[in-house]
Amino acid sequence: MLVFFYGGAWNSGRRADYAWAARALAAQGFLVVVPDYRLHPEVRYPAFLEDAALAVRWTIEHAERWGGDPARLSLAGHSAGAYIAAMLALDPSWLAAAGAAPGAVKAFAGLSGPYAFLPLDGPITTRTFGHVADLPATQPTSFASADAPAAFLAAGEGDRTVRPRNTRKLAKALREAGAVVEEQVYPGLDHAAPLLALSRPFRRKAPVLARMSEFLKAWAG
Repeated sequence: MLVFFYGGAWNSGRRADYAWAARALAAQGFLVVVPDYRLHPEVRYPAFLEDAALAVRWTIEHAERWGGDPARLSLAGHSAGAYIAAMLALDPSWLAAAGAAPGAVKAFAGLSGPYAFLPLDGPITTRTFGHVADLPATQPTSFASADAPAAFLAAGEGDRTVRPRNTRKLAKALREAGAVVEEQVYPGLDHAAPLLALSRPFRRKAPVLARMSEFLKAWAG
């Protein structure tokens, strides 16, 4: 099972636009769920995490109906969706609050994700997180631990939207905590490219689909 969260700066996106990504991942042997979640300005942090956690619980409850194994669950996402996947994987409180069993997520993959963006210094993060009193608690890097699910983290070296230092910082935090992590920063790729590399026309640019799929399958059991 793989739950994929799309990006869009937490203020845009819809699941219908990512059917191509779901098909690409399904062709690798995953039963894929792409949920919607509420966006700014309707909501701010943490509502989109709460929505995403409920979607994961739904996936677990309905996995067998669609031929999936709820004991082999991974999360993945791009950009803001990678943030969501990372937070649900690393901070167990979100899935627990949604009624999912502890340890439900076995592995996760983040593409071009923002994981360490303090201090808030841009309009996107300020409008989404600026009201939060405990800002460190919004950062995936704050929840790196030895028992974290295995993580595949990929970014483009040329990403100027979410700098690849986010990927490097989370990979470093997880590695130092004793967790399993594979870090891939691809030269010549921008922010969208790791996601687009899932599609057939762009796969020659970077082996994201093959490496991510191999990693998730290995660690989801």
